Amino acid sequence: MENNPKNSLCFSHKEQSKGKCFQAQMKRLFAALYRPSKTILITSIETGILRANICRYVAEWEKENLICIVQKGICPISKYRAGVYTTTLEFFPFIVEPSNTVKL
Repeated sequence: MENNPKNSLCFSHKEQSKGKCFQAQMKRLFAALYRPSKTILITSIETGILRANICRYVAEWEKENLICIVQKGICPISKYRAGVYTTTLEFFPFIVEPSNTVKL
């Protein structure tokens, strides 16, 4: 098969998410959510990043415990229920895990 420049621009989904554009978006988004806490819609409007991309990044970061919902309330823009996210560790709620000790 010939090396067609048009084919070289096509990426699979996994390759595309590792691109420089997406890395730059993730850095801007992480910084935008550092302080103060914001909803996804507010962050999307401020940064210009699509809401779908923000939702994907937030899902990845939640698995890695890098982001947390600190409050649930009404979004001032959409007037619908929304979570308020932050990447600031000091605002994360403390999770107390049960001890593994056995009572005798």
